[in-house]
Amino acid sequence: MYGKISNFAPKFTNITRLREGMRNQKNLIMKKKIQFSLVYRDMWQSSGKFQPRKDQLERVAPAIIDMGCFARVETNGGAFEQVNLLAGENPNDAVRAFCKPFNEVGIKTHMLDRGLNALRMYPVPDDVRRLMYKVKHAQGVDIPRIFCGLNDVRNIIPSIKWALEAGMTPQATLCITTSPIHTVEYYSNIADQLIEAGATEICLKDMAGIGQPAMLGKLTKSIKTKHPDVIIQYHGHSGPGLSMASILEVCENGGDVIDTAIEPLSWGKVHPDIISVQSMLKNEGFEVPEINMNAYMQARTLTQEFIDDWLGYFINPGNKLMSSLLLGCGLPGGMMGSMMADLAGIHRSINSILKSKGQPEYTTDELLVKLFDEVAYVWPRVGYPPLVTPFSQYVKNIALLNLLTMAQGKGRFVMMDDSMWGMILGKSGKIPGEIDPELIELAKKQGREFTTADPHTLIPDALDSFRKEMDDNGWEYGKDDEELFELAMHPEQYRDYKSGAAKKRFLADLQKAKDAKLGTKLTPEELAAFKHAKADAIVSPFKGQVFFDFEGSSECTPCIEPYIGQHYKEGETFCYIHTPWGEFEPIPAALGGKLVEIAAKQGSRVNRGDVIAYIERDWINS
Repeated sequence: MYGKISNFAPKFTNITRLREGMRNQKNLIMKKKIQFSLVYRDMWQSSGKFQPRKDQLERVAPAIIDMGCFARVETNGGAFEQVNLLAGENPNDAVRAFCKPFNEVGIKTHMLDRGLNALRMYPVPDDVRRLMYKVKHAQGVDIPRIFCGLNDVRNIIPSIKWALEAGMTPQATLCITTSPIHTVEYYSNIADQLIEAGATEICLKDMAGIGQPAMLGKLTKSIKTKHPDVIIQYHGHSGPGLSMASILEVCENGGDVIDTAIEPLSWGKVHPDIISVQSMLKNEGFEVPEINMNAYMQARTLTQEFIDDWLGYFINPGNKLMSSLLLGCGLPGGMMGSMMADLAGIHRSINSILKSKGQPEYTTDELLVKLFDEVAYVWPRVGYPPLVTPFSQYVKNIALLNLLTMAQGKGRFVMMDDSMWGMILGKSGKIPGEIDPELIELAKKQGREFTTADPHTLIPDALDSFRKEMDDNGWEYGKDDEELFELAMHPEQYRDYKSGAAKKRFLADLQKAKDAKLGTKLTPEELAAFKHAKADAIVSPFKGQVFFDFEGSSECTPCIEPYIGQHYKEGETFCYIHTPWGEFEPIPAALGGKLVEIAAKQGSRVNRGDVIAYIERDWINS
């Protein structure tokens, strides 16, 4: 018996060697080339509120280029413009400055475009959307990533046409989620329509990271089989932990470009890090570029510097953490910060109600589970809209308010505003699924009407009115009409930016955030002592009344009071004291510097020796 077996040993050995040889040969055959994109904008947006300033973006761009591994960089779009304006900065200057170095070396730049909503949270007129592509192309943006949160092609196809007219490469987007109706067939059909309309690229936008890897692989293969020349770019957030598996499935089935991040803003609820993605794909035999690690560390250091400088004060620490809980509710990880803030207010209200009834109060974790369960209840009943901006906010808000009204004994769906109803009624586009009969009946009772109209036809053109406003104010339209575009896209924020109110508000908020962070480590007395130790006090040398401006006739004039963060030169007048003898005595701004605290308001009375304000000297900052 043993002898018979030994007779087969040589044959067995030969077969084994053959198989090993085949495997080795397979490994020698390089798989397709995969390109990488750095979503530098989304790294920040998914982490916190604000974006780096123009000067910071200019500093980090060379390091990103020197890394040598990125074929693309996301430079703007989404909330980029809006948060720049809120910080008192000009987003047009920032976009041009950030795109320029990438344009010069052939790295493609791309932006996030919310389709019907363009760069904001509500619908944008057609003429403003059309202007956006002309402006962005002139600013150095190559690719608009155009998405509709409902995957309604009517909200995407006009943008494809306008992007092509402007000389851009339109990348049409599929918003990925996991539900009974969001199948491979569902997405493939949408992709067919978008490609027929002129899209040469498709983005699989897995905004919550809940797309199942196997489904994403099948979807990629389905699109590539029918449209082999169409570029597929995968964008997957790392929140629930599926993204690396999804990246591999997409690449194995024909994907072309993968979105990545870098430390210290990778992983958590943001995006996988380029180092890990490159390593995984390289070891699977894909052709991928090498990473200049010295440059990576430089970009990493600069990004951390921006965080430490000021951006970190507006970053939610929870966004650095991954959470499998996201799989249950399907909400994007970047929402967790705002959601927890909203939940805190509802939490207090619900616990107050429970306490009044003599019932046990909810812990934060208990209420969070209830919220996730309620999202799971609401989502199918409002037709499974993909949970991406702004529809993720609408679904979350409905769920939150339901928790409150149920605690009050009023039931569900009784506190929805017009925005939430607008989604349900079809004003933002066609809902993918069916609306629950309960909501249909409730809409009828409230006199609300459902619509199947093409959403963009409901909004009149508006550029002429904004041109008139700029003319009336004597404002320049800007290079390539970019300032006109900013006003038309973000009217309120642009007006505040132009008036200077945005900058003042931002600097005050920043100082509050800094004080709050210090306040976690110091008592109020210690905090005051710390701030004052770094600053010079402006002390009144007279008894009298404080004024920040007056006319030559010794009449006080209406004025805007100084703001936290305002800079003064040495000897520059800070305010005036109206003395008992009727004189307006100028009070200098000490040795100059940045205003960090105001102790007296316009018209307030002070005694000799009272502190009016504190100014941090410029030499301390340097």
